[in-house]
Amino acid sequence: MASEVPISSYAQRTSISAWRVPTPPRIVVPPPSLNQDHLPEIALGAFKDSAFIDQVDFTNLITQNVLQEWTYERRREAQLILPYLFLGPMQSAKDEAWLRKEGITCVLGVRQKGAFESKLMNGALRKAAELGIEHYTVDLAGHQDLIQAFPSTTAHIHNHVAHKLQSTGKPGKVLVFCESGNERSAGVVAAYLMETYEDGDFIKAMQLCQAQRFCVNFDDSMKRLLQGYWDILCARRQVAAQSIESTAQAGQGATNGNTTAMPKRSLQRDEDEDIDGMSIDDVERFGGRTFVPFVDEAL
Repeated sequence: MASEVPISSYAQRTSISAWRVPTPPRIVVPPPSLNQDHLPEIALGAFKDSAFIDQVDFTNLITQNVLQEWTYERRREAQLILPYLFLGPMQSAKDEAWLRKEGITCVLGVRQKGAFESKLMNGALRKAAELGIEHYTVDLAGHQDLIQAFPSTTAHIHNHVAHKLQSTGKPGKVLVFCESGNERSAGVVAAYLMETYEDGDFIKAMQLCQAQRFCVNFDDSMKRLLQGYWDILCARRQVAAQSIESTAQAGQGATNGNTTAMPKRSLQRDEDEDIDGMSIDDVERFGGRTFVPFVDEAL
């Protein structure tokens, strides 16, 4: 037990306190709810380019990878996350028979920059080139580089599948892989789900990846990274919605002959300060709190 650290003689402790660096709360990913067939029930609604996604059949998606049938050996195989998107290890990207069987048209490798893993992945890329499969890599120095790569990986997957659908009448199929298929590549797939689907928040995206590939590992750093990217996506969508609304209002005003500019919202923070110097924002944040860590000792 840690020794007690003396505090000021003018204050007394009101509760137990910890002498350590503050850490963010853990993000818990609950298991998805099950339907009457005891299968995970995860609904996704099209958000981006719905004309393309509407042509994809999502019927009985989860039933192709039932959790009760998962075996340890399946970690060496790639699993279907969406009808056009697979997630797996580097070994699956070298499996010529499997690539031909599933009709993979693009492989996307996520590798550590400058590591021995980069050289190992060259074999998978050469195999894709031999088979005439489009190949694309993302080189990362660490987990934090992923959040910068997410927009480009999502665009690459989406554009490839849509282009194949337009040119051949069938959507392309993309395999996203890393060395194990359980970490960085799983983060790329989860980010794709978040950005592409209306209902795909970061919790549901991780649930779907785990339901389809049971061995994926979203550690605390990856969970917080996906949560941060989800906040960015929400902010972008809100700004886009406000821009569309403003454009519509401006167009309606021009149609009605009203060209008067709308007044800007004034900043009232300085005007709303009370006599103690506390603003309205501070009242909303701290006004309802009753707990204080220390209190003055009675003299």
